[in-house]
Amino acid sequence: MANPIINTGDTEHSSLGTAGARQLATTTKSQPQMQGITPRWLLRMLPWVQTNGVFRVNRRLTYSAGDDRLNFSNIGAKVEVIPQELLKLPLLRGFDSDEEGLTVRALASRFVQKEYKAGESIVEAGQPAEHVFLIAHGKASKLGTGKYGDPVVLDTLADGDHFGDQAVVESNDVWPFTVKATTACIVMSLPQQVFEALILQAPALSAHVARYKARLKKPQDKSGQAAIPLTAGHHGEPVLAGGFVDYELKPREYELSVAQTILRVHTRVADLFNDPMNQTAEQLRLTIEALKERKEHELINNREFGLLHNADLKQRINTRSGPPTPDDMDELLSRRRKSRFFVAHPRTIAAFGRECNRRGLYPTPVDVLGQKLNAWRGVPILPCDKIPISNTLTSSILVLRTGADDQGVIGLHHTGLPDEVEPGLSVRRMDINDKAISEYLVSTYFSAALLVPDALGVLENVEIGS
Repeated sequence: MANPIINTGDTEHSSLGTAGARQLATTTKSQPQMQGITPRWLLRMLPWVQTNGVFRVNRRLTYSAGDDRLNFSNIGAKVEVIPQELLKLPLLRGFDSDEEGLTVRALASRFVQKEYKAGESIVEAGQPAEHVFLIAHGKASKLGTGKYGDPVVLDTLADGDHFGDQAVVESNDVWPFTVKATTACIVMSLPQQVFEALILQAPALSAHVARYKARLKKPQDKSGQAAIPLTAGHHGEPVLAGGFVDYELKPREYELSVAQTILRVHTRVADLFNDPMNQTAEQLRLTIEALKERKEHELINNREFGLLHNADLKQRINTRSGPPTPDDMDELLSRRRKSRFFVAHPRTIAAFGRECNRRGLYPTPVDVLGQKLNAWRGVPILPCDKIPISNTLTSSILVLRTGADDQGVIGLHHTGLPDEVEPGLSVRRMDINDKAISEYLVSTYFSAALLVPDALGVLENVEIGS
């Protein structure tokens, strides 16, 4: 019987195959490619100001203390107020004494937890205002009454927001608004009687509250700044009001941050494998790209100067219904002048597009540096994947007014560095170590500053999964 033919997969060729020919040919190759390089619109659109180490933002004196959102801890369903978080309240901002720790802990322990269902009222307009309320979780609407008696939404409150901290320092006052839970809410409350009893036991806190009351009574403009006395619409020769413009005694200072790395290249690679591409140059190019990506990430997320963490509480708003709607974008624009651009995660931009499609709206794109981008009311929406998306598929949208002339957001950097390869970015050759490896220190110094609070607005808790 003849042996069967076994197919080994090999095929006979009558000419040289490509696999063999490549051994003698010079290939055409690309530069090393890298995933994760983004347009970095924020770095391109921010105006950059030369800074020698520290940038100080001088402002007019403000009587109304800034505030911030509070954080809470929980064990199961039991929520607790973190004592030091109470110092973020305008009422307690700047409270400093030897008994501070003990007093603040005592104050935090007296907050009472209460839960509200969606649609329930937390406070009613006209009722006595006798509590401080902290919203630990959930969303609520602050409601007022319109000119013709119809309800109007004054504000939206969410996790970490608070109200009533001024109510506990006044007597016989009533709530001028209604707060109603939009979703299920967990609220921490402190009665005025408990607060007043604690004041009697803590002289330092009593003195601090007295100073806070005095500040509230000083003449202020709508921004809380010390008012400048002016006279207008008068006739004859009346005595004119006089005064001066006072400044903050402790203005904020922004120190330049740094992003650095050390690039290592073996001398054997640099000596023998530099044709047709310079190995060191390609390694530096990709390292610089990664450093710039980190720079934009820090400008968004750094807790000291990042835009997400430094927006004023009054400039942070929540969506009315969850997804980013045209109404929400209009609310952002209405709170500032000369908005230059929005910044949002690409998935958030897609969610906004879905809401526009749902309403039959098709915004006109605009030209930005030669590229067509989505826009709303003529303000471009710049994509930035450095804005985080939470596990619950929520994100944020930022809107910026930029430039020193418009009291906006500015980027800070320092140029003229030794071995500078780009403005504010240097590559310094270090020693060759005993393993024959060359080292290069790659550095960039940067920060960002808000000249006035309304230069930056943030739309928070934007649902992108709906």
